[in-house]
Amino acid sequence: MYYYLNGTVAHIAPYLAVIDCGGVGYACHTTNVTLSALQVGQKGKLYTYLNVREDAMELFGFASEEELNCFKMLIGISGVGPKAALSILSSTPPDRLALAIITGDEKALTVAPGIGKKIAQRIILELKDKLAKGQLNAGGGESYAGSGVTLIPENKLSEASAALAVLGYSGSEIGLALKGIDLDSLTLEQIIKQALKKMVK
Repeated sequence: MYYYLNGTVAHIAPYLAVIDCGGVGYACHTTNVTLSALQVGQKGKLYTYLNVREDAMELFGFASEEELNCFKMLIGISGVGPKAALSILSSTPPDRLALAIITGDEKALTVAPGIGKKIAQRIILELKDKLAKGQLNAGGGESYAGSGVTLIPENKLSEASAALAVLGYSGSEIGLALKGIDLDSLTLEQIIKQALKKMVK
């Protein structure tokens, strides 16, 4: 329904930002990462997700499309609701979350309040399974299947490609972003961060 909100930040509270668009204040549930990028009285743009339940309609907003993609993937996992997803993304930004999923790092997820070992394991297993089936493409466009990246990463190139796929990027976008990056001397985390910087330019 809403792709993004672009207006003035009217109010900030824990896990909440109010964006004034043409005199209407939209209350968006959000993460600490997004809140850190906002300032009351300044312009703010949030990519949004409308969660509709029988008893409520809740709007969620994020400073980047990567964070929104991760949120949508997390709430698609059994046992992970919007509050748990916000908790995870507040403790683990999108690039580190993608890295944790690809490397099977449960501890990176359990640092989030309310996230135990079992739910962390479920998140990693389910997202890896979707990656294997080429279903991880929350950003739309070309499917990850057939992009030439193996299910079980064997080197930094395939690991970085798989991590970027977790963030919702297509195979062609990933290929362009990784082109020219020094894969040999950089760490996996540095490769992912450099690729993300190229994508947002």
